Amino acid sequence: MATVDNRNIDSFLPLASLARDGWSNDKEATSTCLCGTVQLAFPTESHSVLNRFNCHCADCRKISSSMFCSAFMVKTTDVRFIRGKENLRSFSHHQTTVSGNTMSNHFCVTCGVLMYRVSSGFPAALLLRLGPVDDFRLAETMLKPDMEVFTGTRVAWLPPVEGAAQFDRI
Repeated sequence: MATVDNRNIDSFLPLASLARDGWSNDKEATSTCLCGTVQLAFPTESHSVLNRFNCHCADCRKISSSMFCSAFMVKTTDVRFIRGKENLRSFSHHQTTVSGNTMSNHFCVTCGVLMYRVSSGFPAALLLRLGPVDDFRLAETMLKPDMEVFTGTRVAWLPPVEGAAQFDRI
């Protein structure tokens, strides 16, 4: 069943998770894996989102199975798990990160969705992935990337995000 995107509404919660219970409001929103087992809430107030970005590094290409990733950073203490934290598994590595920092990747063990990453360089923050965010409208508004990193390895067919700062490295 396709969902119509009515651009005149504040939220857009398409059928993108089997759980069908994602939400957003002025203070919080949810991020849910595909199977619905893992769901977390994160703050939507602008002062709580530390940064919003697209990353074009080789590590993000591999871990996302795409040519880049879209993510945003929030303090670990500002995220609360609604359900399924015990269903997350992590895979950590440092060999492919440009910084040499260890990246811990947290996936739903059932459906495989990457929910977030934690860098040893920023241990008090979660790098939440934009894809699992339930309210798609947030990707066009308060979570829209305002910077792109590792642009030197961006594929030629993908233009820069309009208005976003561009950095060859971080």
